[in-house]
Amino acid sequence: MINISKKKSMLADISLLFVAVIWGGGYIAVKGALDSFSPFYIMAMRFGISVIIMLFVFRKKIKRITKYDLKVGSVVGLLLFLGFAAQTVGMKYTTASKNAFLTGTNVVIVPFLYWIISKKKPDAFSLISAFMCFIGIGMLTLDGGIHIGLGDSLTLLCSVFFAAHIVSVEYFIKKSDAILLVIIQLGAAGVFSIIAALIYEPIPHSLNSNTIFAILYLGIFSTMIAFIIQNLAQKYTTSTHAAIILCLESVFGSIFSVTILHEVFTYKMILGCLTILLAIITTETKWNFLRTKKLTTDRKL
Repeated sequence: MINISKKKSMLADISLLFVAVIWGGGYIAVKGALDSFSPFYIMAMRFGISVIIMLFVFRKKIKRITKYDLKVGSVVGLLLFLGFAAQTVGMKYTTASKNAFLTGTNVVIVPFLYWIISKKKPDAFSLISAFMCFIGIGMLTLDGGIHIGLGDSLTLLCSVFFAAHIVSVEYFIKKSDAILLVIIQLGAAGVFSIIAALIYEPIPHSLNSNTIFAILYLGIFSTMIAFIIQNLAQKYTTSTHAAIILCLESVFGSIFSVTILHEVFTYKMILGCLTILLAIITTETKWNFLRTKKLTTDRKL
């Protein structure tokens, strides 16, 4: 029988898979929102909507916020903002496919950041899976080669911030309330986004129904619900494991782009999806079912 901790770990992984689906749909929502709003204002609104709703729903928890919660939540929120900011600005100077690929490289960075912080070396299956995801994301998103320029450099920086965010959540969530950590980090990211928007971007004046729907999706699903699930799930799984599963957002983003935006899905993209799926199977099962099958066969002999 599967023990309680194993069940919680499996539930955490399934929950993170759901987050990857939500974030995959976020690519479509962002594309729609950009028709009327500039990037930092989109970030400010998505974080703002999510925090306002959470403050209302979890108002009784707010009284339990400690100085420690405020400190670590602000740190995690800063990393989250820096990741989105570097990704958004980098998009101006590079292609969307390069941006998606280089952002996805956080799956390779996470195991080594976790190793540095915790002094615990990830197992071989996790490291192999991370590099398989790296290759899979490349096949899924890249049409040409990578020539490192300003946009590519900023996007690489963004992947470091996102990797640091995933690792910091695992590190701090052990001593913090998951809901409070989400509220504070999203609130901090929202404040930083508003400041950046007021400094660098003109105030938007138009708003249509498609933009409203896109921003509500980003605020409620891609931000509030997704980060609540991520923070709760990371209590029961490792940051490396989380990064590998969350990288499936590239797969779901591609699928949604094909089905909703009618973009072309090539054989190389299919191969990339299969490579990422193989990486997930590797880190989830460590191929134990093959060893079990071999052991059973040997016993019969």
